[in-house]
Amino acid sequence: MFILLKKENLARRGRFTTPHGVIETPVFMNVGTSAAIKGAVGTDDLKQIKCQVELSNTYHLHVRPGDDVIKELGGLRKFFNWYGPVLTDSGGFQVFSLAVLRKISDEGVLFASHMDGKRIFMGPKESMKIQSNLGSTIAMAFDECVANPAEYSYAKSACERTTRWLKICKEELAKNNALPDAVNPEQMLFGINQGCTYADLRKDHMKSISELDLDGYAIGGLAVGETVEEMYSIIEEVEPFMPEDKPRYLMGVGTPVNILEAVRRGVDFFDCVMPSRNARHGNLFTSKGLLNLNNNKYERDPRPIDENCDCPACRNFSRAYIRHLFKARELLAMRLCVLHNLYFYNTLTEKIRAALDEGKFEEFFKSHVDILGARVDD
Repeated sequence: MFILLKKENLARRGRFTTPHGVIETPVFMNVGTSAAIKGAVGTDDLKQIKCQVELSNTYHLHVRPGDDVIKELGGLRKFFNWYGPVLTDSGGFQVFSLAVLRKISDEGVLFASHMDGKRIFMGPKESMKIQSNLGSTIAMAFDECVANPAEYSYAKSACERTTRWLKICKEELAKNNALPDAVNPEQMLFGINQGCTYADLRKDHMKSISELDLDGYAIGGLAVGETVEEMYSIIEEVEPFMPEDKPRYLMGVGTPVNILEAVRRGVDFFDCVMPSRNARHGNLFTSKGLLNLNNNKYERDPRPIDENCDCPACRNFSRAYIRHLFKARELLAMRLCVLHNLYFYNTLTEKIRAALDEGKFEEFFKSHVDILGARVDD
């Protein structure tokens, strides 16, 4: 299913074949948590901004409208009219980050919904059933995500619990795929590596879960309180123990610079709400760095957001016009900026793939890493 086409040091160029289409890696997955990308972006827009994979969230869709409703309507891909690959997060991160109250046991987590306080129980069996009802291409295993910093003893017990849950997830996936009414009988499963910022826990956990021969492996529990240096260090510690013939996914990360650094360290898949969230506030990523469209100096600026960009916003509108839309509180401002930022991310990973194809990734890295994290000064 995954073919490693080329390597440049640790950086990898791959191709992942799924039941719903081929994914060229490295890839950035566009986040539509509740089956929609915030900012009035529809799935028809995703095609023109080069999206390969859409990501939605198990927890949010279970709470509203309900995974039973989505299954009745033909599954998630039919529900929101997207026929490419879809990855669903397990809901584990949301359970641990959004729940007002929660009680963890070896079976799962009893918690109060962040929306209405309703008591919900979710464990590996429940998460896999919900994801089966959604019919996503790739299901993520249910894990315990621990915020950094954490006590070593707790991080260790969370790793052990995550491994036990992962084994259950694998069994449940097989059972659900075999059901006669399965929405996607070829649903895939990615396991998640945990261990906070403890290198020994991370390595031991990765060794144990790699033995389960899953469809892919993710590094979770990062970008939740640690420094970027710690995050990069953990990737370096874990990478040697990740199966080379399976996709590698760094969850919830990150900035364009984070992506460049992680690709350099052997990561294939990325997702993050940052590009769409920042866009809704006028903070944009460009080929010359970071641009805040709210600044007064853009009031009369006739140039596009990025003169090197071919997204729908840059092809048709000026900085001055889109800034005006923000000041007038027009929703079109958010829509155009979200389209721009997602196009930028999707194009960035496209350029990374091209550089890897040509054996020039290190050259690409060095020419972009400083620029992409800087502020635009014109």
